[in-house]
Amino acid sequence: MLQIDDIRAAAARLDGQVLRTPCVESRTLSQLTGCQVFLKFENLQYTASFKERGACNKLAQLTPEESARGVIAMSAGNHAQGVAYHAQRLGLRAVIVMPRFTPGVKIERTRGFGAEVVLHGDTLDEARAHARHLAEQQGLVFVHPYDDEAIAAGQGTVGLEMLADVPGLDTLVVAVGGGGLIGGIATAAKALKPGIEVIGVQTERFPAMVNAIKGTRHPQGSSTIAEGIAVGTPGEINLPLVRERVDDLLLVDEGDIEQAIVMLLEIEKTLVEGAGAAGLAALLKHPRRFAGRRVGLVLSGGNIDPMLLASIIERGMVRAGRLARIAVNARDVPGNLARITALVAEAGANIDEVHHQRAFTLLAAQNVEIELVLQTRGREHVKQVIDALDAAGFDAHEQ
Repeated sequence: MLQIDDIRAAAARLDGQVLRTPCVESRTLSQLTGCQVFLKFENLQYTASFKERGACNKLAQLTPEESARGVIAMSAGNHAQGVAYHAQRLGLRAVIVMPRFTPGVKIERTRGFGAEVVLHGDTLDEARAHARHLAEQQGLVFVHPYDDEAIAAGQGTVGLEMLADVPGLDTLVVAVGGGGLIGGIATAAKALKPGIEVIGVQTERFPAMVNAIKGTRHPQGSSTIAEGIAVGTPGEINLPLVRERVDDLLLVDEGDIEQAIVMLLEIEKTLVEGAGAAGLAALLKHPRRFAGRRVGLVLSGGNIDPMLLASIIERGMVRAGRLARIAVNARDVPGNLARITALVAEAGANIDEVHHQRAFTLLAAQNVEIELVLQTRGREHVKQVIDALDAAGFDAHEQ
């Protein structure tokens, strides 16, 4: 079983090869969550993910014969980039098998590091099986994304750094996919500070580790915005690490993760992907669980598809009431639209979209429903706009 000495040895190998990312307090998030929050910015790594720690540690230990053969990896993106980058740095051939659903930004960046990318399968398991086949066929060394002690040891260096920078941490919250990151971090943390609490977080759509450890039977989904932890089967070497050294596992839903992504972008001005926001999502969903504690969160990655990010930001604005849709019922006569838009402007809101609905409505034939999408300051501001329209004789309501 993985031990602290393995992680310390990994740290020595990684010295100067990966970024020692900052771990600093977020005062605003601390105020909002009711606990003292410290953020470990692994999204600042060169490949924008902690995954290159494990990849670098694994590749650095290959024999000359293995290095000559080259390596192959299966990944939805972050492990792929870590392997591709460090293989390129070490002069190794790298083949990366990625599921077809992998965001384009991750595919292109992996290719940019000189790797041969093969898109295969609709799940990580299908991609893994194909990677194993190619490894056997071409004599390549398989570099597993999480079920490998060298990989877990590399990821565990995150925990060493967090406790070196903030010794007073009493809780670590870590996103869980296959378990390599939390297994490594928990090994380091429990050895350095036995009383520390280590808590894992999974998305409700991929609760494989929760089911394996707690004996539950939560159903597995087919997709999630946290694709970095969309793992159907936990790592075999990581299961005993999690069972022995992780104190609890929590589930969060897609909305929690979306909210966390937007908060980190707006408050910390830092971009994270879904998996990287899972820890904060847990704090938001389970505030009593962490009240008054000194919590370290790992922002594990920042590789998010721009189109997905745009959608998440827009949906976040809707939830906050800063993007609202209201319907205004009015007489279908010249000048009424001008009056309505003038009232909205006077109330300080900005019109994003306007739609006239004449046919698909139950209103009288001489009436029209005008749908407005507005940019506002929040829920109270939306109410002020509606009140202004009602006071002018229009029938307005939020949709």
